[in-house]
Amino acid sequence: MAEQKVAERKRPGDGAAPHSELIGATRAESRGLIETWWQEMSEADAEGRPVANVFVMGSIAEILRCFDLPMSFPEITSLQTAVRGKQMEMLVAAEDYGYSPDICGYVKVDVGLHLTGRNHPSGKLPRPALVVSPNTCNTYIKWSEIWERMYGCPVFVLDLPGWRGTGGSVLPGSEEFERDRRYVEGQLRELIALCERITGKTLDLDRLREVMGEVNALAGLYDEVVAENKHHPAPFDAMLDGLNYMGIANAYRGDSRGTAFMRLARDELRERVRLGMGAIPDEKYRLLLIGTACYSHFRRFLELFHSWGGVFAHSEYMSFAGGGIDRGIRYELERPIESMAEQILWSAQQSFSGIFFSQDWQARIVREWDIDGICFHGIKSCRTVSTGLPDEREWQMRTNDIPGLFIQSDLVDARLWSDAQMKNRIDAFFEALASRKAAARR
Repeated sequence: MAEQKVAERKRPGDGAAPHSELIGATRAESRGLIETWWQEMSEADAEGRPVANVFVMGSIAEILRCFDLPMSFPEITSLQTAVRGKQMEMLVAAEDYGYSPDICGYVKVDVGLHLTGRNHPSGKLPRPALVVSPNTCNTYIKWSEIWERMYGCPVFVLDLPGWRGTGGSVLPGSEEFERDRRYVEGQLRELIALCERITGKTLDLDRLREVMGEVNALAGLYDEVVAENKHHPAPFDAMLDGLNYMGIANAYRGDSRGTAFMRLARDELRERVRLGMGAIPDEKYRLLLIGTACYSHFRRFLELFHSWGGVFAHSEYMSFAGGGIDRGIRYELERPIESMAEQILWSAQQSFSGIFFSQDWQARIVREWDIDGICFHGIKSCRTVSTGLPDEREWQMRTNDIPGLFIQSDLVDARLWSDAQMKNRIDAFFEALASRKAAARR
């Protein structure tokens, strides 16, 4: 039904739909698709059909979708709990059980949900029958072991050879890359065999090619969506609407409904650009966010920037949490498994590099998206992506003369939010940006 509704909408230039129908259509459609995603997960769990727990950085949805395995993304479900204001009871439940206050807030919210009956604000959180755990985040594997102990489900660890340096990764075609590709391909074939045992189905290569073709289309459209924010004013906020785009890109990766949604989003953004409509009424400053928002105070977090006329034209989160589709994924459908191994390895190695060496990417985004300043948001319970952020800020200021703001709170833990401190630092940052712009005009 959701796919049909998207397909029925006409695109601008193709006997275009009225503006009143196109503007705002993306948000309405994303709400419907997320509700459908929850319904499909909950129904599968209630009927005893297997559900897979996967992660946004390396879900391997291409394979799982071929076995009709609904996918639960615990990062997304934990984030949703915080946005709904229900996360603190889950955090406390996990800490009372023995989990440290210092570990990932997403993990503790998820653990609390499982300990208290799996009652999520959006529906019944499913029990995992399979876990796919890539090593793209050092928390994923330990998190997966929790579900393994709780439910006895198999955990498939996808070991992607990383790259700990600048420059992205070794180049495809090199002997080193080819060795790594064969290593990843062997693991993908092991995952296929595991899915066949769990579901009793055999992999259909034609279905796999169809799914991978949808990923190709989704990736191209996602790139076009993100690029629309090069316009002035930016037609969407990367930490508000961008969050919806990422959620759909993950939950509907390889699904025609996701591709149709992303096409709708692109067309709406192009219409907003044509009409001169910005994400906020009066855009004065264009920002790049490194890190995430604080989802326990999501509206307030955005308000502190929007009140100064600041809009997030881009975010690093839209890159690494988009499942790698912004990294140039283009599958060769005539050699599906080999090409999947190659593309997943290539995007993962770029992500590994970007976690600790994203300064060149940041500088490029500042130039191409005409960014006025970078906001570095340190996350108390996510040291992996927060380590070194003050140094990155200093480096950009000294090397590229890019103004930077460093603030700290958490993903989901409301106890680590200080409204007064946050407001003081953000206000001071915008005052400095205003002085800088005034000096440039003089």
